[in-house]
Amino acid sequence: MTDPTPLASWLDLLDWRRELNDLYAHVREERAHDPRAAHRHWQERRNDLFRRHPQTPLPADERAAFAGLPVWEYDPALSFDAPIDTTLPPERLIVASSTGQDMPLVRIGRASLTPPAAPAFTLDVYWIDVYGGGVFVPFRDATSGHETYGGGRYLLDTAKGADLGSVQAGHLTLDFNFAYHPSCHYDPRWSCPLAPPQNVLGAAIRAGERSRM
Repeated sequence: MTDPTPLASWLDLLDWRRELNDLYAHVREERAHDPRAAHRHWQERRNDLFRRHPQTPLPADERAAFAGLPVWEYDPALSFDAPIDTTLPPERLIVASSTGQDMPLVRIGRASLTPPAAPAFTLDVYWIDVYGGGVFVPFRDATSGHETYGGGRYLLDTAKGADLGSVQAGHLTLDFNFAYHPSCHYDPRWSCPLAPPQNVLGAAIRAGERSRM
């Protein structure tokens, strides 16, 4: 007889992906007219998933005491409708994961962002170069390793449903208020690609999810 546990785990993962897709669909719709409300919904739904879903990244012994993910207050100055420069030559790179496995990425463009009263910076936009693929925008900043996870946070990971959409063709919505930690921040059994050197920012981006430290 086949052990049903692996099948149950895969179906749990499917349900987790579906819930994330539903969450981001709601966020995309609500951000258009009320970004703060969309941000609150994002926090509340993620807290619920972390608290009760079988695929929560939280270790089993931390779930009962879980009181919610710490998140900075919404800052509209850190939300961008970013045109993506796709004239750059494609660049393939291999980034390390938190468990030492390699993740192939292809740079598909670059976003140039100019916050009010702060220096401009760029972020490379990647395609995850494995079956299914997906747009991936990780970053590290001056909070990494102190106020946030040292390996960086993610803005977009469309393969996992984390997709804030686009206002117009050739653009991506890059809203740092929705930046989140990869699962390996909570439990080292998870394997997560780390932000490459090209996406290390000198400034402190105090928006999105904070560390529990």
